[in-house]
Amino acid sequence: MNQLKIEIVTYAEYLAPIKTIRTRVFQEEQGITPELEFDGLDHTATHLLAYIDGKPVGTARIRSIDEKTIKIERLAVLPEARRRGIGKQLTQKALSFAQEHHYQTAIANSQLYIKNLYEKLGFTPVGKVFQEAGIPHIKMSKKLDLSPVKAEYKLEKLLKNTTPDMQHNEIDWGESVGD
Repeated sequence: MNQLKIEIVTYAEYLAPIKTIRTRVFQEEQGITPELEFDGLDHTATHLLAYIDGKPVGTARIRSIDEKTIKIERLAVLPEARRRGIGKQLTQKALSFAQEHHYQTAIANSQLYIKNLYEKLGFTPVGKVFQEAGIPHIKMSKKLDLSPVKAEYKLEKLLKNTTPDMQHNEIDWGESVGD
């Protein structure tokens, strides 16, 4: 069947599957220490869980850096579920979340070997390669397209400025309402 489902979840409620996936990928496969992997920031982050046929197989977390920027972190997919686009779909879901919450920029400290995943999604490398937990990384950044959000805001503002007795054809849809 192989049905993929991605959900936004809370760390407190979904600690067990998140921890299982991240422990297997980051600690067992990559040798990252538990102290680095579980850095105390999970309780304030938004988490994503990917399921195939109801079984948790991937995760990522999203942290707000400031009111304009989110950081996608801890992207992990179990070995048996790789090469199916799950990492890409988790990242796309994180980007959708960011846009829905009006963030302007998404960043990620990507392990060098998956830099192409981020590039295919419109991220660009920033700076030089650096070491994190003994693994080469590169900072990636993407400006988010807020035009659908702006269009929705403009329409909402325009409709608020109309009176109930105005006819639909009296609205100048081409007029800029302002940003």
